[in-house]
Amino acid sequence: MREIVMDTETTGFDPKTGDRMVEIGCVELINHMPTGRTYHQYINPERDMPEGAFAVHGLSAEFLKDFPTFKEIAQDFLDFIGTDKLVIHNAGFDVPFLNAELGWCNKPQIPMERAIDTLLIARKKFPGAGNSLDALCRRYGIDNAHRTLHGALLDSEILADVYLELIGGRQPDLVLGGGEKQTEAKVPDETWRPRPRPKALASRITDEERAAHDAFVEKLGDKAIWKKFAPN
Repeated sequence: MREIVMDTETTGFDPKTGDRMVEIGCVELINHMPTGRTYHQYINPERDMPEGAFAVHGLSAEFLKDFPTFKEIAQDFLDFIGTDKLVIHNAGFDVPFLNAELGWCNKPQIPMERAIDTLLIARKKFPGAGNSLDALCRRYGIDNAHRTLHGALLDSEILADVYLELIGGRQPDLVLGGGEKQTEAKVPDETWRPRPRPKALASRITDEERAAHDAFVEKLGDKAIWKKFAPN
């Protein structure tokens, strides 16, 4: 199973008001494992860079002016993603932006159902908690110390780690032993219940330790909670 983890950077929030895409980063997963194949491209937006957007990703119009336009890289991008699922954090932002760019160069649109939105997964799994990429990195102990600015490829690599944690860790369908891939979780035997040990384990407390504890409890007085639950 092939999936593409991806992220984009833009000049703003709305392509309908003239905002454009300035960077795309993609990471290929096969059976939930990174293969090392990536796609990364800076894009000339053919417009100025608002200060707010520059503060987020650090990409200036001057830096981007010598890179290709989206129209020039559109087919290479589509060839890389193929028809596979796209793993995106907040797909409601990236997919419409991609489709706007694709529409302007008469390329096929990306159906929203192709997107696996990790933001929606995180909100369902951690309702009411912070579910930004940085917050999820902190929650799962993923090192993102090198992420001082947003960058599409770096964020895609980080998101790949976050996605694998959200779905249960790397290779969640891996089964050790038996030689067969597990397709459905086994239903536990509802008749099984934990039962007392037939024979209690031998105490590891020495007589000296027991005497010292009894002396300590005695000093606590008659209202000591130990005397309520273990009066003898």
